[in-house]
Amino acid sequence: MKAHHLLYALFASLILALAGCAGTADRESTGEYIDDAAITARVKTALIRQDEVKARNINVETFRGTVQLSGFVDSREESRRAEETAKGVSGVKKVQNDLQIRSKQ
Repeated sequence: MKAHHLLYALFASLILALAGCAGTADRESTGEYIDDAAITARVKTALIRQDEVKARNINVETFRGTVQLSGFVDSREESRRAEETAKGVSGVKKVQNDLQIRSKQ
């Protein structure tokens, strides 16, 4: 009988721990956070591999599969290319392109 109590206590602890990792409307769950970090890394790697994109000037953030690109680029074409590259990465659901085109002075 004592072993059953220990088993129930362990099960209850596991349930509480998993509930603590659950996401909310504005906060990711632990699993979502890990997935989004992996997507961010894949997008950044894909941007680095693009000759037409200066990846060091582009910030990448991911929240629940939506990738936000921000920073500065030299042209509309570079912005478009960065967006298309991000859209082609596995796990990306949507891309929010907030890249700003540098004005040439």
